Amino acid sequence: MPGPVHVLLTNDDGVHAPGLLAMRRALIAEGFLVTVCAPDRPRSASGHAITLHKPLRCNAVSLADASPAWSCSGLPADCVLLAFSQFAPESGRFDIVVSGINHGPNLGWDVTYSGTVAAAMESVIKGVPAIAVSMATYDPAPHWETPARYVAGSLVDRTLRGGLPNATLLNVNAPNVPESALRGVRVTRQGERHYSDQHEARVDPHGAPYYWLGGAPEDHDPAPGSDIEAVRDGYVSITPVHLDLTNPDFLEPLRGWGLEETRDPIQPG
Repeated sequence: MPGPVHVLLTNDDGVHAPGLLAMRRALIAEGFLVTVCAPDRPRSASGHAITLHKPLRCNAVSLADASPAWSCSGLPADCVLLAFSQFAPESGRFDIVVSGINHGPNLGWDVTYSGTVAAAMESVIKGVPAIAVSMATYDPAPHWETPARYVAGSLVDRTLRGGLPNATLLNVNAPNVPESALRGVRVTRQGERHYSDQHEARVDPHGAPYYWLGGAPEDHDPAPGSDIEAVRDGYVSITPVHLDLTNPDFLEPLRGWGLEETRDPIQPG
């Protein structure tokens, strides 16, 4: 591409999250121009929500390495929309959006909850290619360098050169291993990921009950070729995610229910 590539970097863990800083440093090291616009606080599991009924606040902040960023009071998708309208480069648009690195997996059906993936979705809706990046671990000291260097050093360029289909993003999940222990990269499909959701009942100091959601993932037998299997086996997983959620295999069976009909509109008067 002519001129330096301009990357919009966002996340759902908050503007001061270490994964975002690791991703920014890796992108800068590869010669990309980077604008950071991310939530002012953790917004995990916010899904593809946007702010409609209250104003957004956006402030200039400094990251831990003193590099500049924009801190937004909204959700991850808000950050993308706001950056596109207010902070676009002189060309009028960013070349690509990178969302992450998320601290925790976005595997299988996790993408329906994920603010990380939602930010990438918002980008492709606007016609800009996007990559969502996650560390598939909750370890307090993950190997950020593994996904950061792969995405910045290879995947961004290959995505821009190869191009993505309409309404399609790349969802990347990395195992928590150093680069030297990484087994490779796999192109995968979404797996089925269930959680043993449980609400723990507690009582606040005033004697009123409240509930705290918990639950561990249940990945007992990941399907061959799935993102869950790839990460479990030590590979970076890349899944092309499409925004069309239609189940094409069920269109004809559903028509067989006899639901479709044509009516003559009732004329007024």
